[in-house]
Amino acid sequence: MTEGVTFAISWLELGLVGLEFALKEIMSSGGAEDDIPQAERKTVTDFCYLLDKSKQLFNGLRDLPQYGQKQWQSYFGRTFDVYTKLWKFQQQHRQVLDNRYGLKRWQIGEIASKIGQLYYHYYLRTSETSYLNEAFSFYSAIRQRSYYSQVNKEDRPELVVKKLRYYARFIVVCLLLNKMDVVKDLVKELSDEIEDYTHRFNTEDQVEWNLVLQEVAAFIEADPVMVLNDDNTIVITSNRLSETGAPLLEQGMIVGQLALADALIIGNCNNQVKFSELTIDMFRMLQALEREPMNLASQMNKPGMQESTEKPARRENPHKYLLYKPTFSQLYTFLAASFKELPANSVLLIYLSATGVFPSGRSDSEGPYDFGGVLTNSNRDIINGDALHKRNQAYKEMHCLHPGDLYPFTRKPLFIIVDSSNSVAYKNFTNLFGQPLVCLLSPTAYPKALQDQSQRGSLFTLFLNNPLMAFLFVSGLSSMRRGLWEKCQDYLRKINRDIAQLLTHSRSIDQSFLQFFGDEFLRLLLTRFVFCSATMRMHKIFRQETRNYPESYPQLPRDETVENPHLQKHILELASILDVRNVFLENTLDDY
Repeated sequence: MTEGVTFAISWLELGLVGLEFALKEIMSSGGAEDDIPQAERKTVTDFCYLLDKSKQLFNGLRDLPQYGQKQWQSYFGRTFDVYTKLWKFQQQHRQVLDNRYGLKRWQIGEIASKIGQLYYHYYLRTSETSYLNEAFSFYSAIRQRSYYSQVNKEDRPELVVKKLRYYARFIVVCLLLNKMDVVKDLVKELSDEIEDYTHRFNTEDQVEWNLVLQEVAAFIEADPVMVLNDDNTIVITSNRLSETGAPLLEQGMIVGQLALADALIIGNCNNQVKFSELTIDMFRMLQALEREPMNLASQMNKPGMQESTEKPARRENPHKYLLYKPTFSQLYTFLAASFKELPANSVLLIYLSATGVFPSGRSDSEGPYDFGGVLTNSNRDIINGDALHKRNQAYKEMHCLHPGDLYPFTRKPLFIIVDSSNSVAYKNFTNLFGQPLVCLLSPTAYPKALQDQSQRGSLFTLFLNNPLMAFLFVSGLSSMRRGLWEKCQDYLRKINRDIAQLLTHSRSIDQSFLQFFGDEFLRLLLTRFVFCSATMRMHKIFRQETRNYPESYPQLPRDETVENPHLQKHILELASILDVRNVFLENTLDDY
């Protein structure tokens, strides 16, 4: 890790300059060139070099491949180093630069915003949640110090767009950190800024910016259940892995030593809430695969604080790729890169939240390409500007990911989650290489009596992310007091511990499940999957069709897991705590 990656900036002393000024303009603005002392001229020259270098490196980040974990590291390190030098240089020569530049506050904000972007993209590359806090500290300082406050007085719409984009980026970081109170304040401010922007400049992008507002508003309201304090304020709950999140392994329990190293999170659901190419399902699964971030940036705004040398502690989050509507070629490129770099004794997780693609007709054979799959990209191929539609039903959808497409990657341990109307296509797997392989499959339909919440995210993914909220929703509850919520969470942790014992004590369970059970993230996903399955199998309105149940490959032994009487008793007890026992069947085993 380079020194530049871990630097922290004292905001009381931060004063960086915008990138727009060329050296010639700066020198001439300060008076005749002959009047400028040699030392000051050199200071301006050196500073302009750093400005130009930082701009080149920052723009070069866009050209780096998004896949692979090694090529980009040295480039990011150099970019951080240049911004560190830029900051230190302006700090040391502030008076000279002030006299020659005539600094404007929006120029300071622009550089600070780029540093925030660097930290955010470093988080995307590493999945290290602590860097989200670093990005947040920079973005919040820009807002607190009103660096963009004077932009609206200048007759330059491109400067206002910079301000609007800053707000959008800040909102994304706050969403990922579950800082919903800040998000709501930012949305109100952004709304005012958009209204002022469109009124003053009569621009064509008004519809696009209003769509941004609508998307983030829908994102905030996506959770189907509110947790309330006694004063009726909303409690913000986090669904990242905490120290007490995953059930502990019993002493002497024999499980695999595999670790989740990489995850591809793929989203392409029609009409689902999204913001910044992140659907609500992708957002929930992303958080289910992260630990709670350490707040290393909390000291940065304290008066008198200087550069910190403390490095963020390693949290060992799995590395993630977030792919929104990828084409088949893009998806396969990322899959291949992840597969290539997967360390020994590690697991690759593939999460698919996408519209189902069903087989077009009966086939003579029933192979891994004959059951359909999921659609990863909704756009048709374009030829000469026209959409290329299927001319014959015999043609298979190009951007459909079939089970057979994943066969090459089963050479290493593979954990697959499919949330789709055709998830059952992935029951037709064959473990050709004998490596651990598990597929968790969503229901392919939900009861009509259940209020349609598909736009606000899949119920199956909600169970994997926040099982208690999902349980409340299927029980018909839309709000809950904090005290009762915490009581139910405690009981749910007990249920998870018992599910873990059911899985590890089972005599007939496929060994693939136990191979993955040594990893905390996968263990929590497996126990939540069993809880989800058991809940739906006991729920009165879910029992109308088997399509309403989750399934898995390999199949779990039902009598020892999802239909275990001990687990069913726990679910009824949780329902009793919530006073919703009437929506569940008491004696489910008698119905089979």
